[in-house]
Amino acid sequence: MRLVRFTHDTAGPANGLLVGDKVVPLAALVPDAPASMREVIAGWEAIAPRLAGAEAAAGLPLAAVRLLAPIDAPKKMLAIGLNYADHIEEAKHLGLKIPTEQVWFCKQVNALAGPFDGIELPRVSDKLDYEVELVAVIGKGGRHISRADAPNHVFGYAVGNDVSVRDWQMKTAQWMLGKSFDTHGPVGPAIVTADEIGEPHRLAIRSWVNGELRQNSNLKHLVFDVWAQIEELSKAMTLEPGDLIFTGTPGGVGVGFTPPKFLKAGDVVRCEIEELGAIQNTVVAEA
Repeated sequence: MRLVRFTHDTAGPANGLLVGDKVVPLAALVPDAPASMREVIAGWEAIAPRLAGAEAAAGLPLAAVRLLAPIDAPKKMLAIGLNYADHIEEAKHLGLKIPTEQVWFCKQVNALAGPFDGIELPRVSDKLDYEVELVAVIGKGGRHISRADAPNHVFGYAVGNDVSVRDWQMKTAQWMLGKSFDTHGPVGPAIVTADEIGEPHRLAIRSWVNGELRQNSNLKHLVFDVWAQIEELSKAMTLEPGDLIFTGTPGGVGVGFTPPKFLKAGDVVRCEIEELGAIQNTVVAEA
């Protein structure tokens, strides 16, 4: 199934199911469903059996709704750095230490944005960059999750863009500020449930800027795969339903070019993952 959050005319935000070219409000199928997508995910075992009629249910035309980030206010947005071999290579000239362990940072939740929202070019920098990433959404929470058990803790997947302000990222040892500007975490277009995807480490992942293919890889090239990431994170913290894990980006980011190809106002960034769909965001100057 494909879960979305949306607004329609003056109504919303609301949770829904994306079925072909229509959006079926979740409340039409499960009137007592929680308003929070995090709570929907937490209660999915009881909700899912009541969605059997979604294909035949009346819905809103997809073209008539505005899709929002498919989860509201996740408690955690966690992201791994330098997790594809080709991205590690292009990062060498930046003086980054090549990791032998998983490198984690937080994207603060204010960065979360919808799949077709604008990305702000900040007033304080012109070093704006893109990073297409698979986003894993935690379903069953837990601590000390084993690699073998990790797939059982993933609710679903979405497409994300770990938008980065490179000079702010690099001016200190901690990357958090450069990764957490407002609007710099678009996610969507839907959360595709894990049962629909099966093994994720086979999916093609790509990005384009103004129609030019910039990143073109496959999730099989992750250095630390999704299961290893969940195992490592859960050694330190309890993972909770709705937590978002940005799993790494392949080579081809703007800073990797000579000279760098940073984003400017008006640029259109499209991020796509096979079977999950695509998000597309236009760069807009910060007001």
